[in-house]
Amino acid sequence: MTSRTPAPAPAPVLVASDLDRTLIYSTAALALTGPDEQAPRLLCVEVYEQRPLSYLTEAAAALLAELSAAGAFVPVTTRTPEQYARVQLPGPPPEYAICANGGELLVRGTPDPEWRAHVAGALAAECAPLAEVRERLVRTADPAWLLKERTAAGLFAYLVVDRDRLPRQWVTDLAGWAAGHGWTVSLQGRKVYAVPAPLTKSAAVAEVVRRMGAGRVLAAGDSLLDADLLLAADRAWRPGHGELADEGWTAPHVTALRTRGVAAGEEILRAFTAELSAASGADGGARGGAAGEGLVVTGSAP
Repeated sequence: MTSRTPAPAPAPVLVASDLDRTLIYSTAALALTGPDEQAPRLLCVEVYEQRPLSYLTEAAAALLAELSAAGAFVPVTTRTPEQYARVQLPGPPPEYAICANGGELLVRGTPDPEWRAHVAGALAAECAPLAEVRERLVRTADPAWLLKERTAAGLFAYLVVDRDRLPRQWVTDLAGWAAGHGWTVSLQGRKVYAVPAPLTKSAAVAEVVRRMGAGRVLAAGDSLLDADLLLAADRAWRPGHGELADEGWTAPHVTALRTRGVAAGEEILRAFTAELSAASGADGGARGGAAGEGLVVTGSAP
């Protein structure tokens, strides 16, 4: 009697998503429409200085908890690890999280020193020093619209500005100067970011893919700093607001949603869940098992 060799387990599916204005939203970014009595119930997931700051819908929270419980979800954010720590996402804590636009890889909440050393080497070899870029930002910014100036994780710099007074030409000129020094510029809400070109979300996600042995990547994001992440994914989504929407940016495998605000976050999470369910059914059927047996989406620390 010939024994059948079990089919190998399917490669995990990784869901890598930006947070702010993609999955979670400040009050100003909620973009609620329709009568108040029909507004979705919201869950606060971040408090800053004793005040509620960031929200998602309760339906989105349930979907995100499901993704996290499956081990599929990897937050990918420009926030520093300290800023990310304020966000209390539904479900179990992710095995991996990417902060500082790819500059920090957290493994079970702890920064990975090997990844940080790798990033530091790449920036030293390819980019002008942070101090030089920061000096340019501060020297050319007009106090009439500059509200705050900050650096993040010793990796990049940003300004908090009065968006209504900020001259678009200043941003354009800064971007041109930055490109010649190995940096990129992104305008997100009230913040102008200057980020080293090699400091990308996609590079950090590729490292997580390597460690997990993931087979497919699903992604979402709203800003120009998310573009490389979306391009590197197998399927991706962007909301109907943000820099990418404003620029009309898209790609063949990227779904450009029309939905704006917190409702877009819920729609993105529904799309993620549907993709994972489809993968689960396909893998289970291929092995002759039940539909729910095909999705094994877990990662282990290196």
